[in-house]
Amino acid sequence: MERSKNFHIYLGIAALLIAGSAGFFSVFGLSKLFAGAALSVIIMAGSLEFGKLVTAAFLYRYWDKINLFQKTYLMTAVITLVLITSAGIFGYLSNAYQGATVTFEKQSNQLIAYEDRLEQLQEDKSFLKEELEVQVNDLPDNYITAKRKLREEYNPRIQQVNDEILDVKGKIGDLKVGLVETGVDVGPAIYLARTFDTDVDSVVKFFIFILIFVFDPLAVMLVVAFNQALILREDKKDAGESNQVNLITSKVKSWWELYGEKKDEILKREEVVDTEDSGTSEFIPADNNGEEEKVAKGAIKV
Repeated sequence: MERSKNFHIYLGIAALLIAGSAGFFSVFGLSKLFAGAALSVIIMAGSLEFGKLVTAAFLYRYWDKINLFQKTYLMTAVITLVLITSAGIFGYLSNAYQGATVTFEKQSNQLIAYEDRLEQLQEDKSFLKEELEVQVNDLPDNYITAKRKLREEYNPRIQQVNDEILDVKGKIGDLKVGLVETGVDVGPAIYLARTFDTDVDSVVKFFIFILIFVFDPLAVMLVVAFNQALILREDKKDAGESNQVNLITSKVKSWWELYGEKKDEILKREEVVDTEDSGTSEFIPADNNGEEEKVAKGAIKV
């Protein structure tokens, strides 16, 4: 591909796509950060993004023609804008991640709460059964009616706890199904978090930082590379035209070479002819090498 005549076009398209994507994420990320003036922030950030790319191209093309102050300020401006763009991209991706995980986190918290509730209900049920058994065992064997009344008193309470346990188990089951469906969006992050034995938020932040450290710097470098390719292409074109002119010039023969004679012989013959025709002659320079030739007055110099 590097030898293709259209490689500079591919390079320009890549620079445009990556720079455009970085600018889009940055502009809308900053608009989320300053939601109170979203439209104004979009206009401001978009202008700065365009100015950053033009400044980077200008620095490459005219580095040897600008003074130290311009170099320092423009380089500082480009680096600062790269950092601002990266911050905007971080805000955009973080907001997207939070939007995808809000439901997941909500369901996860509900699941934890229901599991705690289920554990408490099971403990209550065990306590009621133990209390019933203790009171029944404390009664004499012939107190059958009293034992029956105790069981009639405790059974509704135990049954109520059982109903609550069944209800909580049903809710836990629904939440687990919902978590499976919701977890599809953040499933890879969950898997990586388990692999590295850390939480999902840390994994996502790590990958976002990797993206922002590559994204916008690559866009700026591709813009510089595109300008470099254009300059090299122009230099190559100029060199080709110069070689072509030299080739054409080298192919043009002198007038005396066309006759297959030497220059001196032709000049001597013309001198004799002029002397015979006019009888007078004068010396004038024949060429740029200081040689002289006699040309008759009134004759046309070749």
